Amino acid sequence: MEHKKRLGILVGGGPAPGINGVIGSVAIAANLRGLEVIGIYDGFKWISSPSFDPTQHTVKLEIKDVSRIHLQGGSILRTARDSLVKGGKIDSEKVANVRKAMETLGISYLVTIGGDDTAYSASILDSAMQGALLTAHVPKTIDNDLPLPGNMPTFGFQTARDLATQLVKNLMEDAKTTNRWYFVVMMGRSAGHLALGVGKSAGATLTIIPEEFGQQTIRVEDVCDILEGAMLKRRLLGRKDGVAVIAEGVALKFGSVEEIEQILGKPIPRDPHGHVRLAEVPLGELLKSEIERRFNERGEKITIVTKDIGYELRCAPPNAFDIEYTRELGFGAVEYLLSNEYSLKNQQKGALISIFEGKLNPIPFEQIRDPQTGRTKVRTVDINSYSYRVARSFMIRLEKEDLEDPNTLDKLASLSGLSKDAFKKKFQKATEW
Repeated sequence: MEHKKRLGILVGGGPAPGINGVIGSVAIAANLRGLEVIGIYDGFKWISSPSFDPTQHTVKLEIKDVSRIHLQGGSILRTARDSLVKGGKIDSEKVANVRKAMETLGISYLVTIGGDDTAYSASILDSAMQGALLTAHVPKTIDNDLPLPGNMPTFGFQTARDLATQLVKNLMEDAKTTNRWYFVVMMGRSAGHLALGVGKSAGATLTIIPEEFGQQTIRVEDVCDILEGAMLKRRLLGRKDGVAVIAEGVALKFGSVEEIEQILGKPIPRDPHGHVRLAEVPLGELLKSEIERRFNERGEKITIVTKDIGYELRCAPPNAFDIEYTRELGFGAVEYLLSNEYSLKNQQKGALISIFEGKLNPIPFEQIRDPQTGRTKVRTVDINSYSYRVARSFMIRLEKEDLEDPNTLDKLASLSGLSKDAFKKKFQKATEW
């Protein structure tokens, strides 16, 4: 009897709402097409290791096993950050181990679910298998930083934004009730989409994202100038409370990693991909300490509470948008892998699965790679876009016109304890970002 062809599923990188929706959709669609579906635990961790054991590190997925998992957060296959890259280079030993595992399992098709690093590992494997394995990658990240066409979000982003918006709204009410400030550091390694989306949706006092500084290296003091200026302007408008949302990626603008470590006085851990673990950088505390120092120098007491938001978003149950979206993406991954139309069009090469204008739109891996690094391109916030202009217009921040209006300048200078000239000199740069 001829054995069924097998399709494997694995999840890499950090969790995001909707992972189970993709797993369930892929498993159901593949089973209905006559494939046997094998779930691989912990991403590339075990299959890239010589200690890989199919009996412990895989599970058969039938329709009855996954029919309701799309409503759950987390990942029934778990996830891990292990990749096929080591020290910035392809790890040939790991690639060989994965190839051997695929052959042992008899897997002809592989669906990977993850962010840019998992996509890169998937493209490496797709190339190494030389047509023996066809790969489809479903992009996942609450950071929304993968270059999907039509400005489509990455799955998980909308759920994370919804939940984070509720949290920030609660903090805004607490700030108002207790007359204090909150500095909310929002997860987002490479881009400020989540911070800006949450700040805009909740109506936070202001949001600061790394993109607004361009390619410039900045100092902690520069960010504090923006914050202090906003706090003084808020006082001028009659309020001593507020919430500032700051993307964690702002910390990477403080120069090289070595310079950041010098500021902290300790080394910063890195993940398996070589990325700085931004959760280990106390950005909120750095900013709070400097702002408190400035107010204390004026003889003023101010209460600032820092709050990091990120981990509590990643395993939340997906909202309706992400449930529907992930089911479409999972179905699309199977459609791509089994369809001559798409495989011939892309010359039997693996692809990132996307939806564009309501249609399945597989993108060959080489089209999403950065030609300089070979890694997956990153989508950042376009600060020249209409969306950013709207977000910025509702923030309370010092603007150039505040320094140019004599009456406003006089009041702001008085609040700061500085002369008008000294105030203008100190905060001029803060109005230029």
